[in-house]
Amino acid sequence: MLISAALCASVMSTTTPQPADSTNPAPPGALPRATRPEVYAANGMAATSHPLATQVALDVLKAGGSAVDAAIAANAALGLMEPTGCGIGGDLFAIVWDPSTKRLHGYNGSGRAPAELTIELVTSRGLTEIPRSGPLPVTVPGCVDGWFALHERFGRRPMRDNLAPAIAYARDGFPVSPVIADGWSSNVRAFARMPNFREQFTIDGRAPRAGEIWKNPNLAGTLQRIADHGRDGFYTGHVPETVERFISEQGGVLAAADFAAHRGEWTDPVSANYRGYDVWELPPNGQGIAALQILKILEGFDLRSMGFGSADHVHAFTEAKKLAFEDRARFYADPAFNPAPVAHLISAEYAAQRRSLIDLSLAAKTVEPGAIPAGADTIYLTTADSSGMMVSLIQSNFRGMGSGMVPPGLGFMLQNRGEQFALDPAHPNALRPGKRPFHTIIPAFITRDGAPWISFGVMGGAMQPQGHAQIVINLIDFGMTLQQAGDAPRIHHDGSTEPVGVALKVMADGGVLSLEPGFPDGTIRELERRGHVIRPLATPYFGGYQAIMRDPKTGVYVGASDSRKDGHAAGY
Repeated sequence: MLISAALCASVMSTTTPQPADSTNPAPPGALPRATRPEVYAANGMAATSHPLATQVALDVLKAGGSAVDAAIAANAALGLMEPTGCGIGGDLFAIVWDPSTKRLHGYNGSGRAPAELTIELVTSRGLTEIPRSGPLPVTVPGCVDGWFALHERFGRRPMRDNLAPAIAYARDGFPVSPVIADGWSSNVRAFARMPNFREQFTIDGRAPRAGEIWKNPNLAGTLQRIADHGRDGFYTGHVPETVERFISEQGGVLAAADFAAHRGEWTDPVSANYRGYDVWELPPNGQGIAALQILKILEGFDLRSMGFGSADHVHAFTEAKKLAFEDRARFYADPAFNPAPVAHLISAEYAAQRRSLIDLSLAAKTVEPGAIPAGADTIYLTTADSSGMMVSLIQSNFRGMGSGMVPPGLGFMLQNRGEQFALDPAHPNALRPGKRPFHTIIPAFITRDGAPWISFGVMGGAMQPQGHAQIVINLIDFGMTLQQAGDAPRIHHDGSTEPVGVALKVMADGGVLSLEPGFPDGTIRELERRGHVIRPLATPYFGGYQAIMRDPKTGVYVGASDSRKDGHAAGY
C-alpha cells in the first residue's frame, strides 16, 4: 500500500501539534511535540551525539571532504569525547548512499574472536557463559579498519586531515558535556578497580564533571600513529604488541596476530518495503533485520487508526517485537559460519504467519522461533554532503566503555563484544576462533522510489531494532516530522530475565514492558489488564537518535537530533 500524498506532505512538514503537559499525558492519537526545531541546509549536514563532533564533521565538509570523510572525523572525535559509548577499541557498521552509482553500500566492521579463544578454554575456567568484563570477551577492534575501508572507496581528503581535529582535542582538551559526564560517572563505578582504568579515564579517581576540561594525550599519540602510518599503524607494530602483552597478563588470548589477520567486509544492505517505503538494514551478524521483521508484521495492522500511544498501538508493537526477537535469539549469527535465511525472515509471507500468532486482547507469555525452511551503549552519527552522498554510521564498545581492559599508554578501552557468543556448540552463535559474534549495533536507511530519503539510527543495545521500527512507524503511520519521530516517547520490551542487551536469552513469562513518560495513564492500565508487566526504565535504555532527511525535489537536507543526548544537528 502506498502512502497518500497528504501523509507524505505531513511527514515533510515542520508543523508540530501542540503538546500535552508532561504531567498529564496526551490522549491516544495526540502527537508529541518536538523538543527543538529541525535544521535545514542545502550544502551539507551532520547529526551526532556531541556538539563538537558535529562541528568537526561540518568543518570537514566545508573543506571539501565527502560525507564519509566527515563521518570518520566525527567518529574519531566521539571516541575521545564520548568514550562511554564508543572508541577505537570497538567495532563499526555503516551504510553509504553513493550518488554516483545511485545505490546503497554496506560495511560490516565487526571484529573476530581471537584464534586461541575456544569454548573449551572458557569452560575449563569453570564458566558457563562468557563474562561481560575482563580479557575473555575482548574481540579484535574493527573500527579503524572500517575507517580506512570506507575512506578508500569514498574519501576525498587525506586520513591525516580527517584525524587531525580529534588529535588536537585529545592533546589540548575539550569541555565534557552533561549527559556524557553522567555516564562517565557510572563507568567509573563499574571499572574503578580494572588495571590502568583510574590512570587513563579519571581525574584523581573520579569522572570529569560537566564543563570540566578533559585531555587524553595517550589517545592523541595513538591517533597520530594511525595518521602517520595508516591502517597498519593500528593493526601492526606497537599497538597490537602492547595489547597482546597486556591481555596475556590479564589471562586472555587476544594476540597481535589476530590484529594482523583482521579485515572487515563490504556487504549488501537488505530491505523490506513498509507501506511504499524501502527500509534498509545490514544482514547478520547484526540484528538489523529484526527491525524489518517487526515492520512487516505490523504492516498488517492499521496503526494510524489505532492512534499513537493507544493500548492497541503499544500492544501490537510489543507482540510483534516478541516474535521477531525470538528469531533473533535463534538464527542471527556470523553468516560465514551459520547463514540465516534472511530473505525468508523479512518476507511478507513469513510476516503473515507470525502475525497470525498475535492476540490483540492478550499479551503472549511465551513464543517460539518461526519455522525455517530447509536449506547492546553506542554512538550513532549521520552525515551528508553537497554531492548527495549520505552516511549512516554506528560505532560502539558494547556495554558502556567496554570490557574494562585498558592497554597501557594507548588511550582507549577494548570492547567486550565476545560476551554475546553462546557456549552451546550447537547454537548458530556459538563461540569459534575467528568468528564474529552476534552484534547489536545497526545503521539504518530509508529510500523512496529508489531515491535516498532518510539516514537514521537509534543507539542502545536491544533497543536499536525496536527504536528503528518505532521511528519508521512514527514517520509513516503517524505522520510525524523528523524531530518529532525521535522525540516521541518510546516503547521498550525486554524479553529476558537478563540485563538489557543480552542477545541469546529467550523470553521469560512475557518479559517486561517499559514506557517512557508521555503515554496516557489509560493506556498503561489497559496494557496491564491485557497481561503486560510494566516497569520503569532509565532514560539511557530508550536510546538516542540522529537523522538526516533529503528532500527529493530540492535536495535540501533536514537534520534532527535526540534531546536525550548532548548532541545536535547542524548544516551549512
